[in-house]
Amino acid sequence: MTSTVVRLMQDLENIGRDPIRGGYSRPGFGEHELTMLEWFVAQAKARGLDVERDQNGITWAWWDLPAEQTAERTADQTSAREHAIATGSHLDSVPGGGAFDGPLGVASTLASLDQLQEREARGELRRRKPLVLAVFPEEEGSRFGVACLGSRLITGAITPERALSLTDREGNSFADAARATGLNPDLMGADRARLAGLDAFVELHVEQGKFLGNNPLGPAVAVASSILGHGRWRFSFFGQGNHAGTTLMVDRRDPMVAAAAFVLAVRETVAAQADARGTVGRLEPVPGGTNVVASRVDVWLDVRHPEDTVTAALVQSIYDRAVAAAGAEGCTMDMVEESMSGTVHFDDSLSRSLVTSLSATTSGVEMLPSGAGHDAGILAAHLPSAMIFTRNPSGISHAPEEHVEDADAQAGVNALTDALAALLSEEAAQ
Repeated sequence: MTSTVVRLMQDLENIGRDPIRGGYSRPGFGEHELTMLEWFVAQAKARGLDVERDQNGITWAWWDLPAEQTAERTADQTSAREHAIATGSHLDSVPGGGAFDGPLGVASTLASLDQLQEREARGELRRRKPLVLAVFPEEEGSRFGVACLGSRLITGAITPERALSLTDREGNSFADAARATGLNPDLMGADRARLAGLDAFVELHVEQGKFLGNNPLGPAVAVASSILGHGRWRFSFFGQGNHAGTTLMVDRRDPMVAAAAFVLAVRETVAAQADARGTVGRLEPVPGGTNVVASRVDVWLDVRHPEDTVTAALVQSIYDRAVAAAGAEGCTMDMVEESMSGTVHFDDSLSRSLVTSLSATTSGVEMLPSGAGHDAGILAAHLPSAMIFTRNPSGISHAPEEHVEDADAQAGVNALTDALAALLSEEAAQ
């Protein structure tokens, strides 16, 4: 079976379109993500892969070694699926997100598998390790508030108790959402044995910036060097709900005013720190009526910086200004950390080996830092992990304008194929 990544992406282009925001809204463990997951499973089975969904909702599709090599392994008391090379990404999106963030990586693994199977059939690839394609759930954290939830669970970066207690905007718990898709919440948690069976993980992803896009005549791919440290915090401002028409301005304790001052304080505080990013992308008043003075306003903060100590200092400064903003309006304030991931430096040896393998067919391949979080960044603390970026000429991500040219998408697949072929051909270290 031979499929270009463009044709595979076309299969997904009508799933989860958002008529209000534009782009796509495919929340984790929601209808659209599950529809896309069914598509992936069907595609994987059509290629002869053995598909399983683990206790944390991660889907694994195995391309096992040929029978004679499997027999050799088991004779040496080595499991047929030990020393596997893993590749994959996610299918969920942020609200109103682009078409490529996540799905391009998943579609590229299938297209790359086609190329690898053809190489093996022609005798051009002698695999020494099995390959497994992985799809991680709730990577964006757009539904339950914690990004990379699947990879955090399997690595133990989040406890099952905390994960299962998370709720979405409608008050549905993650436990209930997982149960509704056939998972048993009682079995969720770290899976050290599965991770120990993987020799490396490589994730292909659309570039969420414009370094490659600034050079349209240069290489369409790059290799990640690191991921910026980042976290999410919820600030809740509490005031007195009241009638918009009968409550004089001088009598108000309006948390919306405190929240507005807070948003401006975030921009001022973060802009004063080199290399920092601070964003308020979500604000929810309670009860949310046009003619009602809110009783509470929840504001979500995203802060990123290469140095984790600087991130902590920025959040503390923002917290202090939030307390002051609340006090000035006669309100109170509470802050909750929803997630925090320190700066990740990818395995240098693996990343440089990817650059070497890609440079054989593509000149000028560079290593780039990423300002966005990924499942590969969570896995990096537990096994050698690396990332390949595919050019995004718009430089825009998490928005409908995100874009990848067809030729660049295919160049990404070719790069992933070359990288995986090199890893699959390596002798497994015993």
